[in-house]
Amino acid sequence: MSDGVLRLAEDNILLDMTARNKEGALQELAAVLQSKHPQVSLEAICQVLRDREQIGSTGMGNGVAIPHGRVEGLSRILFCFGRSLDGISFDAIDNQPVHFFFLILSPLNVAEEYLQNLARVSRFLKQPEKRRLLRLATTRQEIIEIFGQAE
Repeated sequence: MSDGVLRLAEDNILLDMTARNKEGALQELAAVLQSKHPQVSLEAICQVLRDREQIGSTGMGNGVAIPHGRVEGLSRILFCFGRSLDGISFDAIDNQPVHFFFLILSPLNVAEEYLQNLARVSRFLKQPEKRRLLRLATTRQEIIEIFGQAE
């Protein structure tokens, strides 16, 4: 798993999201990835994410949410990181606003790798020190370096 699974592209990082609610956050994150994968519609991605949220919020507490879903038409797993300095109400399990979003979109046929990535991101973002560093980061490159420390 040390093959850079959490490697983020600079243009897949939002340092200061503008969304103010859950739906807006999902759309803002989805739009980043969809812009580079025009074969998949933004509405299709958002619908997959909304369907997943209806099962249960992906807001895992401590200011973290990991929206995720499997999307038809993708050829590989995609990542996007977004930070909301103000925090967004996201129905998180601790009812606290979410500041850190890690969106994972997966093709339909890569279940194991998808679940490994989900677990890895979850473990990483549960670490208070990593969240502190993400909060303090001022550039996309710093964010990349912080995620590069995931084992």
